[in-house]
Amino acid sequence: MTGQIKIAVVGAGYWGRNLVRNFDSLGSLGAVCDSRRDVLQEFAKTYPDAYSTDSFQSILDNASFEALAISSPAEMHYPMAKEALLAGKHVFVEKPIALHEEEGLELHKLAREGKRVLMVGHLLRYHPAIIKLEQLVSDGELGKIQYIYSNRLNLGKIRREENILWSFAPHDISVILSLTGEMPEHVISTGARYLHPQVEDVTLSSLSFQSGIRAHIFVSWLHPYKEQRLVVVGDRKMAVFDDVEPEDKLLLYPHRIEWKDHIPVPSKQAAEKVSIEKTEPLKEECRHFLHCITNGLKPKTDGEEALMVLRVLEMCQQSLENEGKPVSLKVLQDDKQRRSFFVHETAVIDPGCQVGNETKIWHFSHIIKGSRIGKGCSIGQNVMIGPDVTIGDRVKIQNNVSVYPAVTLEDGVFCGPSMVFTNVFNPRSYVPRKDEFRSTLVREGATLGANSTIVCGHTIGRFAFVGAGAVVIEDVPDFALVAGNPGKVKGWMCRCGIRLHFDGKNATCDVCGLRYQKKGNTVFELE
Repeated sequence: MTGQIKIAVVGAGYWGRNLVRNFDSLGSLGAVCDSRRDVLQEFAKTYPDAYSTDSFQSILDNASFEALAISSPAEMHYPMAKEALLAGKHVFVEKPIALHEEEGLELHKLAREGKRVLMVGHLLRYHPAIIKLEQLVSDGELGKIQYIYSNRLNLGKIRREENILWSFAPHDISVILSLTGEMPEHVISTGARYLHPQVEDVTLSSLSFQSGIRAHIFVSWLHPYKEQRLVVVGDRKMAVFDDVEPEDKLLLYPHRIEWKDHIPVPSKQAAEKVSIEKTEPLKEECRHFLHCITNGLKPKTDGEEALMVLRVLEMCQQSLENEGKPVSLKVLQDDKQRRSFFVHETAVIDPGCQVGNETKIWHFSHIIKGSRIGKGCSIGQNVMIGPDVTIGDRVKIQNNVSVYPAVTLEDGVFCGPSMVFTNVFNPRSYVPRKDEFRSTLVREGATLGANSTIVCGHTIGRFAFVGAGAVVIEDVPDFALVAGNPGKVKGWMCRCGIRLHFDGKNATCDVCGLRYQKKGNTVFELE
């Protein structure tokens, strides 16, 4: 029955190839979609019966693929899942469901209204040891749960598109919420950055629940060995899930605390091995997705469950950004209601960005982590900013502009449609040069015309005007009008945008009346 459903796996990288393997073993692999041609060639040899393509749209348009399994970078989960649901597909998407609660809510609503299955890859919930542990807790075998802690540590895989919290912790949060049956009242999260100034490599998050249960989640990709351990402490027994252990993955410890002369004394007991099925969790997860599609069932890790995990992640991220300040669910929701800038539903703002009041961010734009945008800005369609870019107040960036690292825009800068910044002087695909970025500074009030190019390593002066299509290969003075390829100073502009006409050393703007003086190649505004 399940073999009749054809799944298209989108993203065949580090984790996606495991989805390809498992859906193929279940007889449901229909297609592999990846932007890299060499990867597609490799999979075409291994899975000759599956359709291979680098076009996501071709997958959406093909009615023979009833469902998609999305294993793209986290920032692409929301836009890809949304397009798939709008195309009438069932969707399995790896964690996290999205980077913002509003996006997750929209996906959950689309799936519900379209009567499509939306399932999120919280893999541990399909692990036979975790399923058994959930049953033991539900049956009261451990007694009253008091404390839970989880360590998920390894050396790599190190990412730059997301920090360790968003990369490693969603699985553990999903399990902890399942075991407690409640959302935390508040969280405290701290971390450290060692490899990159804007990406946490280590985080420790503490969760406090109304029932009195406490939990902590320690995650790191800078650890000398792999450790994946979950400990659940009850007042009757303690459970240890060790996923690195090859055989005895789940143990129960019937330890007791006895009081002698008003002093608590631990009474240690031998560990009890818990028998579990030997099945591959990912295969069971894939099987569950197919089963839900076939029978019209709600997945164990559906959009609603994914939203709860996403809310906890956002609480942790907010605490992280505020140096461990406690964050409650109510505070998180109040902050969202107080947000005083506009973001179109198709735009993406990564955690860790700052956006000023009254700024507007339009269709399909992406603000990458660590970027700071001032007040009253207008960010047009299909704009990419970041990571770690600083933009001043009242900046206007028109459609199809990318503002890369090492570019700084001061207040009042105007970037015309499709103008180009560079950040490497001599780029090569074969030669990484991220440590050779050259800084570009665009000073207050400057205008960069449509289709102009600013070669990195230069400063564009205050209220300068770079004409449409110009190529800037040297510093531009304040108030200068630059045109041509290569760009040359052709005249001078008033701060209001009108060309100045100098009578010797002096000029007065014909429109606003501001006065200027020229000394050599430098123009000064007179009071």
